[in-house]
Amino acid sequence: MSGGVDSSVAAYLLKKEGYDVIGLTFRGWPQDCRSIEEDKCCGPQAVTDARMVAHSLDIPYYVVDEIDTFRVEVMDYFAAEYKRGRTPNPCVICNEKVKFGSLMRKARALGAEAIATGHYARITRNGRYELRRARDDRKDQTYFLFSLNQDQLARAMFPIGELTKERTRAIAKEIGLKTYGKEESQEVCFVPENDYRKFLRESAQVADAKGEIVTREGRVLGHHNGIHNFTIGQREGLNLGGQPRPLYVIELDVAGNRVIVGPAEDLLRGEFEVSNCVWHGGEPVEPLEVTVKPRHQHPGCAATVVATGKGGAKVSLAEAQRAITPGQAAVFYRDDLVIGGGWIC
Repeated sequence: MSGGVDSSVAAYLLKKEGYDVIGLTFRGWPQDCRSIEEDKCCGPQAVTDARMVAHSLDIPYYVVDEIDTFRVEVMDYFAAEYKRGRTPNPCVICNEKVKFGSLMRKARALGAEAIATGHYARITRNGRYELRRARDDRKDQTYFLFSLNQDQLARAMFPIGELTKERTRAIAKEIGLKTYGKEESQEVCFVPENDYRKFLRESAQVADAKGEIVTREGRVLGHHNGIHNFTIGQREGLNLGGQPRPLYVIELDVAGNRVIVGPAEDLLRGEFEVSNCVWHGGEPVEPLEVTVKPRHQHPGCAATVVATGKGGAKVSLAEAQRAITPGQAAVFYRDDLVIGGGWIC
């Protein structure tokens, strides 16, 4: 239970269906940690809200200590990816390693047979467990769940996957839950004010390292304070005044500590590779025609995926796309079914 309306209604629906429900919130931060804001997912206020909901639903409630797991698996990963010139996606890792990893093991120790969350997603069974888009495509969160394995999907439940967000809020209001109007957090929970650069400096000890901002041909246009301050497609913060046309970050050269910039058309990519793939139906032996989402907010585009072995795959896009970003997940769909996904490299 994150303290939000979605997990609150998920708990209510399960109890209404006759399940024996236990409320769990994981704490991933030490008591003196200032990087978790009061109203963020699983923050101090979230615990208060989740406990209040559990009390109103008359279900047991526990706060589970996941400090070490969260720091190692999520926060350290987040900092390490930026150091490598990549743009991380901590929510995918948190779901796989914490919520449906360590937290699931602790839930089973309490006697629970499954973990339910407030994610907008669905699970079906067709010889294996299938992850499918939510009915409300606007709120679908399968992108963040693509890396769950069969054992995790077998023990996962998404009670609001058939609902729209509006209906979820309406149910919460009907039953008198005070979380019915609570706003959603769209930011990384452990990064205050969504200022990841400040977080990297102060909490992850990622030191600034001055380097050059150059064109693809190597012409020096300016200087930067560290490649971890940039991501593919970024325009703001380059401080390159006097250029004849807008320039964007098109590549990060980690070895040379250089930020490479170019015009908007240089951001287009017709193909890319992914690593550490997860295949929900087994690694394909033939090319797959899929819809790929190279980032969460992307609407999806047609692509052909060819597995290359050792967990890798090559993705060829039907139409070139802008700002394909190393470190982000690329998730493959066939209609509403998640075929698999991998990490852009």
